[in-house]
Amino acid sequence: MGVKTMLPSYELGFYALTVTCAVVYSGSGIFEASRDSMNRKAFRDGIKPGWHYFGRKMDVADFEWVMWFTSFRNVIIFALSGHVLFGKICSMTVPQHRAVVYMLYGVLAVLGSMGLVYLMIILSHCLVLYSVALAKQKWLCYVAGLCCLASFKVEPFSSWQSGFVTGAFDLQDVLFYGGSGFTIMRCMSFALESSERKEGIYSIFDLLKYNFYLPFFFFGPVMTFDQFHAQVSTRELRRKDDEMRSIRVHALLHMGAIIAVDIFFHFFYILTLPSDLKFVNRLSDWSLAGLAYSNLVYDWVKAAVMFGVINTIARLDHLDPPQPPKCITMLYVFAETHFDRGINDWLCKYVYDHIGENHDNIMKELVATVATFAVTTLWLGPCEIVYIWSVFNCFGLNFELWVQKFFQREPFAKLEAKMSAAMSRRIRAAFGAANFWAIVLYNILALNSLEFALLVTKRLLLTGFPVSTLSIWFITYCGVQLIKERERILAIEEEKCDKAKVE
Repeated sequence: MGVKTMLPSYELGFYALTVTCAVVYSGSGIFEASRDSMNRKAFRDGIKPGWHYFGRKMDVADFEWVMWFTSFRNVIIFALSGHVLFGKICSMTVPQHRAVVYMLYGVLAVLGSMGLVYLMIILSHCLVLYSVALAKQKWLCYVAGLCCLASFKVEPFSSWQSGFVTGAFDLQDVLFYGGSGFTIMRCMSFALESSERKEGIYSIFDLLKYNFYLPFFFFGPVMTFDQFHAQVSTRELRRKDDEMRSIRVHALLHMGAIIAVDIFFHFFYILTLPSDLKFVNRLSDWSLAGLAYSNLVYDWVKAAVMFGVINTIARLDHLDPPQPPKCITMLYVFAETHFDRGINDWLCKYVYDHIGENHDNIMKELVATVATFAVTTLWLGPCEIVYIWSVFNCFGLNFELWVQKFFQREPFAKLEAKMSAAMSRRIRAAFGAANFWAIVLYNILALNSLEFALLVTKRLLLTGFPVSTLSIWFITYCGVQLIKERERILAIEEEKCDKAKVE
């Protein structure tokens, strides 16, 4: 049944009202739990004094968020502002050499922040993978690239390399592993694109311009080499209509999101609460479900803000970077679930789509997903929790295809053909609601802890059955229907745009 199937407006209104009431009810429980736990000894490290005019403490359990927007805020602003300034001057005077200016500024920024030894380590890996690219053998590019990535992710090689970098500041490990990991992914993209080039090979200078573009260097996102090279080589720099207005609006939205998150953390301690399972176990099933879901939403907001700020700067440089991840609130299928669109695009192009092709064959899909999550596991850093996360998400992605294939068989296909389009949409939404919570439960493994994920699963599926289980399922069903309605509207608008272009 098509995505444009419409439901009655009164039914959609009921769904919206139901979801709104459920969110308010669940949020009130989390708010009360946060208020009652403000001075709890077990939360002393995660809850610290915040903005004094709120009169409340603040959840500071996410050290990366705190560091980005407190200790290292001025450093980040200074470095990125310098990049924008020099980039703008170069774009106005010698646009054909702007990639060189970006590279030189990036090299100096990496040298100043992490030191000469770290820069030499990065350059040595670039040189190794460039040498491999000269052979123009894809399998060799994969082997060498994954070995280089493993050297930063697997002990004792990881500690051995990091031991060369002297100094100690709060974000040193984050910058070290972030910069090195993204460097390897970029170098692999360069090597794979070079192996597909029919005539000649890209120069090592092209690789260095690609790798040392500062906004992408430490935290991504990853642009595949073919896209970056084509965009940065453009000499005629022209902006689309209202592009600068769009950039300003997005910059203001990201600034507003940062402020909103800080305010939110004064009233909802969603990151600290899961650390005390005894306290969390006293919450109602609704509040516990809301706590698990809000952790996933926060991680999406964090990724959207980080990549959004970087993308804003990249757009000022006349690039079209990977978009921020799709809002987790709008997801109910594993195939669209990701928190880093750049890595997702990289994996799809070089692993998932390369092996799975059209993703219609069950065995090819199984091999493609296993290979994709094997690379993802290495990218995240092999450990027990990552293994569990990868296995569950790999299963979820394959299970979607198995269920789809199963219900395409007789007599299910004939039954669906006989029923109305609206009823088909309702049945699919019911399955989507179950899938939605599978996505939530599988991903809080990595975001929180295995113990918290097991507690949420037990409460929602076992001790909460049947009242909490079915009621939360119904609320999620209402939410999935609202998502489907949004998809329907977007599909209609896209069709209108396509018709307008043809005319």
